[in-house]
Amino acid sequence: MRVLVPDLPEFRELRVEGVEFAFYSAEQLPEGEAEGLVLWLTPPGLQGQLLNWPGLKWVLTLTAGIEHVAGALPEGVTLYNAHRLHDRAVAVHVLAGMLAAARGLHRFRDAQQEGRWKRTLDLGTLDGARVVIWGYGHIGKILEDLLRPFSAKVTGIRSRTPDAERDAALAEADWVVLLLPSTPETKGIVNADVLARLKPGAWLSNQGRGDLIDTDALLAALESGHLGGAVLDVTDPEPLPEGHPLWQQPNVIITPHIASTTRDLIRRGADYTRAFLTEMQAGREPEGRVEAGQRY
Repeated sequence: MRVLVPDLPEFRELRVEGVEFAFYSAEQLPEGEAEGLVLWLTPPGLQGQLLNWPGLKWVLTLTAGIEHVAGALPEGVTLYNAHRLHDRAVAVHVLAGMLAAARGLHRFRDAQQEGRWKRTLDLGTLDGARVVIWGYGHIGKILEDLLRPFSAKVTGIRSRTPDAERDAALAEADWVVLLLPSTPETKGIVNADVLARLKPGAWLSNQGRGDLIDTDALLAALESGHLGGAVLDVTDPEPLPEGHPLWQQPNVIITPHIASTTRDLIRRGADYTRAFLTEMQAGREPEGRVEAGQRY
């Protein structure tokens, strides 16, 4: 089996019995057909070429999200994602943001930039916090485990949760964590009406996709003081442009879509690829298969 993989040192070290690796980069593409493609860190133009490679039967995207691939995938090509590669890192990032916000670290960082020794008693913890995880899948379950030492009260909801049940959970939440994918059904799901249902002072954390939130409604809820604040790893638009009003919100912590990033991410991606191909070569179905109905 011939497989296209990124031309990175960690991938050049891969050895899997029965697999021939062909290495691609923005500067150079291999010749000849390939049965499989491991897609990662790929510019859009190059991605289009790779997805239409001669002989292609399957694609493994080393991402959790699939919206960048699904619409461009040729008919008959099987798609796999790699959510488990990123699950724990994202959950840790969510917890880190919640702790930073609760302890006011963003405010102290702002004071540090101004050279001010600013003390305050307006600091909290996560002890006993009511946390709603909206998009309660693998990441949400890891996050729930991480929150257990704080005795947080976690409620998991999904996009298919009945509205009444969802609204009741949101109304009691101290924190709402968004981990939903971007789909036509979830776009703008956190709108002005949903934000108004949150109790005053609640915080919102988004590590799903930026377009889950109506940005204008979010700004209004922040500026009115209804929301306690927001921790955003994803935004709409993204990247967030210079001068956007979200940058100026004192109660917002923004990171540039790096929740899953760790210093060993490429090594972990290569190891994940090795395990995936080993399963495939053994005649077993690797995890992460995306059914056609889930792609759109």
